[in-house]
Amino acid sequence: MALAKITSVTGRAVNVPGNDIDTDRIIPARFMKCVTFDGLGEFLFNDVRKQLDGTLKEHPLNEARFTGATILLSGANFGCGSSREHAPQAIAKYGFKAVIAENFAEIFFGNSTTLGMPCVTASREDIAKIADAVNANPQSEVVIDLVKLEVRFAGQSVKIAQRESARDSLVNGRWDAIGELIDGKTDVQSTAGKLAYMSA
Repeated sequence: MALAKITSVTGRAVNVPGNDIDTDRIIPARFMKCVTFDGLGEFLFNDVRKQLDGTLKEHPLNEARFTGATILLSGANFGCGSSREHAPQAIAKYGFKAVIAENFAEIFFGNSTTLGMPCVTASREDIAKIADAVNANPQSEVVIDLVKLEVRFAGQSVKIAQRESARDSLVNGRWDAIGELIDGKTDVQSTAGKLAYMSA
């Protein structure tokens, strides 16, 4: 199964401001009682988006003008806390295709890359510029260019950064290690057949 080469992500954006947004805020633990990750998107940021009775709180993701946004903007140390894979899964199942933040927790970053969901970093000032543009016009198209390492929006552009190993795996379609292993099954079997200890 050939993986998609993810060289850019284009879509509308929404800003969920704040630093140290941890994985429990992204997807509370009580929603992790699932066999698959399907349906997790419904509970993204549940406790900061909804009252106990299910009524909606004031939150960017509850604003109709940001419905359908596929790029998430946030602050520093995004995805910190526990290493639950459910956090990036919930973000992806909600419909987001990429995240722009000042920086990311290590395990969250790796889990997101394995989903083919680019996490890129930008300065606080540049994220504020993007946020101001999409708040002024939520229909603004935002383009994350992983080749040129820039974000283009509302006639402007800002520089972004991404760890080279992650960028390389995304733009060359090698972001799912298990998928690559399955694709290389014949080579694996051939190599295994040449190893004396495999036939013992």
